[in-house]
Amino acid sequence: MKHLCCNKILFFLILVTLSVYGSLQNKSAMFYFQNKISYPMVGIHDYIVVEPSKTNVYTHGFKLYNNKIYARITSLKDIETLQKKGFKNFYINKPNLTHKEITQLSNYRNSNFIIDLSLKKLDIFSSNIKAIVTYNIDPSKYSKLEKKLHKYNIDLIDIHFFQTTSINELVSKMKKEEQTLQHHSFKHIIPFYTTQEFDIYGISTKNAIKREIFVIVDDQNNSDELPPAHLYGAVPLEYQGYIQDIHNIKDDLPEIHKMLHYAGVVIWTYKSFKQPDKIANRTLQLAKLGIKTTFANSFDANSESSFLAKLNISLYETNKEISDLKIIQKDPMIGYEANPLLSGTDYYIVPKNAHPLLTIKDKNGAISVPAAITAWGGYALYNAFLLEYNQRNIWTLNPFLFFKKTLDLPNIPIPDPTTENGNRIFFSHVDGDGIMNEAEFNPDLFSGDTIYSEILTKYDVPHSISVIGAEIMPNGLYPKLSPRLLKLAKKIYSLPNVEPATHTFTHTFFWGKIKNGTLSEKYRLKPKGYHYSLNYEIKGMLDYINKNLLSPTKEPRAQTVFWSGDCMPRENALEVIYKNNYLNINGGDTIISNIYPYVTHVAPFGLKRDEYYQIYTGAQNENVFTNDWLGPFWGYKNVIQTFKLTEKPRRLKPIDIYYHFYSGSKKASLNALKYVFNWVLKQNITPMFTSEYIKKVMDFYAISIAKGNDSYLISGMKDLHTIRFMQKDFSYKKSNTILGHTIINNETYINLDNSPNHIINKTTQRQNYPYLKSANGLISKHFFKQNSEITTFKGYVNLKLTYYIPQGCQLNTDIQPIKKIRNNGFITLKFNTKKVTSYVQCR
Repeated sequence: MKHLCCNKILFFLILVTLSVYGSLQNKSAMFYFQNKISYPMVGIHDYIVVEPSKTNVYTHGFKLYNNKIYARITSLKDIETLQKKGFKNFYINKPNLTHKEITQLSNYRNSNFIIDLSLKKLDIFSSNIKAIVTYNIDPSKYSKLEKKLHKYNIDLIDIHFFQTTSINELVSKMKKEEQTLQHHSFKHIIPFYTTQEFDIYGISTKNAIKREIFVIVDDQNNSDELPPAHLYGAVPLEYQGYIQDIHNIKDDLPEIHKMLHYAGVVIWTYKSFKQPDKIANRTLQLAKLGIKTTFANSFDANSESSFLAKLNISLYETNKEISDLKIIQKDPMIGYEANPLLSGTDYYIVPKNAHPLLTIKDKNGAISVPAAITAWGGYALYNAFLLEYNQRNIWTLNPFLFFKKTLDLPNIPIPDPTTENGNRIFFSHVDGDGIMNEAEFNPDLFSGDTIYSEILTKYDVPHSISVIGAEIMPNGLYPKLSPRLLKLAKKIYSLPNVEPATHTFTHTFFWGKIKNGTLSEKYRLKPKGYHYSLNYEIKGMLDYINKNLLSPTKEPRAQTVFWSGDCMPRENALEVIYKNNYLNINGGDTIISNIYPYVTHVAPFGLKRDEYYQIYTGAQNENVFTNDWLGPFWGYKNVIQTFKLTEKPRRLKPIDIYYHFYSGSKKASLNALKYVFNWVLKQNITPMFTSEYIKKVMDFYAISIAKGNDSYLISGMKDLHTIRFMQKDFSYKKSNTILGHTIINNETYINLDNSPNHIINKTTQRQNYPYLKSANGLISKHFFKQNSEITTFKGYVNLKLTYYIPQGCQLNTDIQPIKKIRNNGFITLKFNTKKVTSYVQCR
């Protein structure tokens, strides 16, 4: 490879990165001593101090940011105990530590410490003390103090407490301090403002963008049902980068200062409010603090006119029999998937000082406004919100615009788990059902045999394959078939393009029926003599697969549970997953099709239960497309409609070929699988194992983002490597963690390397720099060396790279491509190999 003498553009990019870091380069701190930590709010900080007794160490957020988390302790005796629980670093909240105690800290080589220490004793500390805590230092003394801190290379966290008498005063002071600290320029001094109780996400030199939406839903008497707010409302919010935090209406509202970290509130109910006045008052209070509320579906207006009066809405009783209703005003967001159905109601409502989204008028001239944007947020009721048609829910308004406008949600950088290096993510996973089914076209074969020979060995892409223990093991349902089935499972798992997983031991039918770790036989398969154990269904099966079905060198190991039955695990099952560092997927009904092309038929990325996330599939399996396996058995071909409709007009989901082993038992279903694989492999995709996709979604729910002037700091991107901006013309300054970008559906998808933290700086001046547009492989390495930007790609298929290379720049690779295509500055390279290193140089 020829080295050019100078690389001015790349050198410039490195300088830009250093200058871009500007307002976001200062260290920040967060002390939060309550439970259920919001990791999107704390993750961007350099020091995250928590109360260990209130911190769940098994959550993804804790594991993601563990290197920055410090457990508050008052005694050195607590260190070893908490280390065993998973804490690495500690804040010793004990004034007047002795010289002996300070020197003892050096014994804990794998831990860092924050300590309370007088400024007069700065010369007495261990090398693993990273910061000291002080209180209420006059900022005018920072400059002199900075020199001393620089000498010892230690940070000082200066805690100030808000002295307030009201929530309005608290918010006012928080905004003032945030504006003041935007100009903070000290490297080693970290101011932090909070309450005496450390029960808010206070203010420091960096502060997270609010990503969470507080969602109030009805009490779910039938716990096997999920609230419509989640089923239909999560997708439009997640697409814009926001996360639902669901709360039951029967529970008391949090104290208002504990709601300050929410970007908005959605109240989506079908039943009566128990405390309507309290909800109305809280809505108005939050609006004054800049947090808007949206009422979705219902106000419960029929019984509480005083409630509406508080919200500046008038309620009028009408004759329900009146017909001849007409629409006299309609916002463009109305009529999204269907027009509102006009029908008589007992009451009309009219808001004051609001922007109507829909206005109707009856033959007597009476007016009603069933949807509007108001000063405190907005609302949409019944048919003006969702229309039920043929047992399907259809949006009558554009939910993407509605929630954005009524909640006044700003455009933010969006972590996007649908895309990797500009291509749509593709994975495939198989539920273990029916591995022993007889192939109808060859009775000598199991369906597992045909999947092995016709799919897994023919399509050289990643396949994630699960088995049901009770179907293949000697102590299961088919002991005589077990030797042959175990041999088949080992053969499948020996393939390098196959990832092992479990579909549990007895294929639990209803996860909500598990009580005290056990389950009645009527809710599962019934192998003789087996006493149900939740731990064995998950951990026991994964241990069995790793020990008995895999070679010692097989990678990846079995680490994933594909949920069975109703695919609705509760906290007890999810706790087993997270305590053992396993992964999980299944559930979520993404069944959008040409017959039912409704966004309500697209599932979110996952569901939060307590502090754990269940991760949903990318699309539903063949069981749905074959009418519960009654036919037509070629029906899975129609999943391609789902893939297309979740790609345009918005890329809502990755491509997920999800099926069961029994699809190998019939010619029609097997041919349908081949048809789907053949179509998918012609798309612009980045293939990966299911476990790799799951980790990206887990990151999505924990990533933390801070905003500078025109720059963003994004933290927690361990496995997710794409940030999307909802505009085509988003221009950014290239940096040493940004690979490039691509435009999809008029939005900008930025390709990032494997760094956990990224700075993205917006610019109004387009730079003519080289960049990666797309790649169908993952990034193995990315760095700058000898005037070159060097990137190593490692994929599961033969690689295809597309770069933009302007004049004066050159693209080389360590392996010769089999094909090179040039088009308007873009160069596409196709290779006959799965690993390639590229070198970009500019004169």
